[in-house]
Parts: sequence; structure tokens; C-alpha cells
Amino acid sequence: MTHPPILIAGGGIAGLALGLTLHQIGLPFRIFEAAREMKPLGVGINLQPNAVREIFDLGLDAAQLARIGVSIREWALAGRNGLEFHAEPRGLAAGYGWPQFAVHRGQFQMLLYQTLIERAGADCIVTGQRVTDYRSEAGGVSLGLQGTDDQSHRVQGALLIGADGIHSRVRAQMHPDQPPIHWGGALMWRGTTRTRPLRGGASFLGLGGARQRMVIYPISTPDADGLCLVNWIAEITVDDPAARDASGWFQRSTPEAALAHFTEWRTDWLDVSALICGAEEVYENPMIDRDPAPFWAEGPVALIGDAAHAMYPTGSNGASQAIVDARVLGTKLLAHGMTPAALGAYDAQLCAPISALVLRNRGAGPFGLLDLIEARATQAGLDPQRIDSATLDSLVPPPEREAFMASYKAAAGFAIETLNAAPPLIAQDARHRP
Repeated sequence: MTHPPILIAGGGIAGLALGLTLHQIGLPFRIFEAAREMKPLGVGINLQPNAVREIFDLGLDAAQLARIGVSIREWALAGRNGLEFHAEPRGLAAGYGWPQFAVHRGQFQMLLYQTLIERAGADCIVTGQRVTDYRSEAGGVSLGLQGTDDQSHRVQGALLIGADGIHSRVRAQMHPDQPPIHWGGALMWRGTTRTRPLRGGASFLGLGGARQRMVIYPISTPDADGLCLVNWIAEITVDDPAARDASGWFQRSTPEAALAHFTEWRTDWLDVSALICGAEEVYENPMIDRDPAPFWAEGPVALIGDAAHAMYPTGSNGASQAIVDARVLGTKLLAHGMTPAALGAYDAQLCAPISALVLRNRGAGPFGLLDLIEARATQAGLDPQRIDSATLDSLVPPPEREAFMASYKAAAGFAIETLNAAPPLIAQDARHRP
């Protein structure tokens, strides 16, 4: 007897990770993607050790990730004058059982896509199909789709998983009264520049303070010319976020537009002007998220990835959590079968803690340490960007800085001891048994 498949709306990182998981455990599925064709879109993202663990358990390896990124060995914060506020090892250098990788987002998505069609066949993903609605029906669910030819049709499935991003149609139907996309006033310019490696070429760097900062990390190793591709984000906070509608706003910009806000930034080891002006393409977009939803699963329908928990990139774990979502959902399907009970168990485990993480990232996530240092310096009548290391230690002592970072890692699911001691989410020989 052929069982109806699990329908997945969206072929991004969340949907592809779920497809790979379902194939691994022997469950039928089909992915419907709105784009006409899969393309390597986006710039840099970070894959935290908890996500890399799951990627390895899906049968991919470090060599494949190294071809599209860099194994990160350090995470550091500094003032815009270059004074180091906090630095700690990451990935294998920190004692994790798995590395942390900074990768090109589009190339990572294409790696998942190509791996999936090699394993499950090209017909497991249907492109050019936009979700219109869904209906819970006896024994399953039907999904409404509209093709690029404007023809509408419906497909039947056992379950529906909405992996269709921050503008999710599945979430909008599940939560018809949800507030609009939230923008708190942070505006970002993003680009990539070929330049010489910083701090050894494997460091994730955050510089600045609460209202103006940069994030910089490599997404390639140096070529023969000694240059590598560096992903950078230049961020400011505007005073009136209500003055502009951020929904769906993403546009091409120029290096000059970003540089106008960072002309006075100077360090002994970073030429900010050269970094920004060296980018071939620059994009401008708001830092947006959604208010947490009260639940991610309703009957035979559930949400994963950005459809469930679109979050500010301050914690660098949006993509990582999408991968973990897929794997946790896989464990529940193994335990409960292709039933709404599996979706309910997934919701019960992740919705509350990850919703709290969404709000924590809205409050600057690990970059909140920059905010804390800035606030303490201002209270003391000091310029936070001109303090020395002794003053820093008196304002926010090193143990307090370390505790701040440890608290975030625990909330985001990659505390070292906890992650290293945890058994695999899905055993290598685990298969669905009808």
C-alpha cells in the first residue's frame, strides 16, 4: 500500500534539511518551491556546532562544507577603535565534537539540494509552485498550489510542513491574526569583499556598539593571491522605524551608502573603508523578524524554519535552528508515525524555548554584550569606544562577560558540555516502521 507523502512547502534550507531527513528515515515526501529554479542566492551564514552535527549525521562531511566556507575557530567582539572586548574559541578549537562553519548561504542551499536529488530523485522537488492555501481533510491534508502558468491545482498528503519562510502562506493561514513583520529600526548593508584574512582568517568579528556596528567573517580560505572572500554587515539603528514599511523590503545599494555611516571607524588591523568599498555588490535591508506564534502545529500541519521562528541574525543561528527543527521533527515522526501527534510532540518540544530565543535575539542576542559595555561606560561618563582594557575590566569584569556568552549558547542549544554529551537525535540505522 502506498502512503500519501508528507508535503513540504518551501525548498529553502529548512525544507531541504527536512527532505534529507525524511529520505534518511524512509518516509515519503514531496517539496513544492515557488521559485522557477533553484539558484544560489544570499551571502554568508554561520552553521553552529549543533547544526553541523546534524549535517554530518545526514551523511555530509567537513570537506564538503570546507569547499563552500570556512571552519570558524574564534568569535570576538571589539570596539570600533579595535580594543578587544571579548574573544573565545569556537567549534573544534573550543572543545566541541563538531566544527562551526561560516558558509555562503546560496552554495550551502545548493549543496543540500544536489544531495537530495541525488538520493531521492529529481522529482522529489517541484519548482514554480506557489502555495495558496491548505485544507485539513479526513486522513490528511490538501495543499493548494498555483504554477507559473497561473494554473491552480491541489495535491493530497498525509501531513503538511510549512517551510516557506518569513512570508509563509502556511503560517498566515494557521495564524490569520498574526501581527505584521516586526522591524525595530536596525538597517543593514551587506556585501562580500575579497581581502586579506583578518586575525588568522577563521574569526567571526563583531565591532561597535548598540546603535552602530559591523559583523565580519570569512566564507572562503585564501586563494593563491592570499585573498579570501569576507562577508560583512554594516548596521545602524534609525530613530523612527515606523517611518518606513519594512515588509518585503530588500534592495540593491552601493558601498558609498554604507560607508557614509562608518567613515570615522579606524583600527590598527582593519581598514573599514577598503572593506566596504571593495564589495562588487551591496544590498540594503532591514533587520526583521516576527513576533513568536503561540503554536507551530495544528492538526496535520506544522511550521519549521523561518516560517516558525524568523529571528534577527544577531545570534547567527537562524539557519542552524532550521536544520535542528527538521531533525527534531524527524525524531517525532519516528516515534509517532505520520500523524498529527508527531507534529504536536515537535511543537511541544521546540515552540516555547525557540520563541524565547527569537525575543532574545531581538534584544541583540550575544551582541548584547556590546550594549552592556556601552551602557556601563556611558553611565560612568566615558566614551565606550575609547576606553582601555583596564577600564573595560572594571566596567564589565571578564567573568561577567564569559557568563553572558555562556548563557546565550545554552539558550541557543549549543552549550559545549550539553551538546557533546547528548546522544544523536536520529541513529544512523533508524527507519520508520509502519
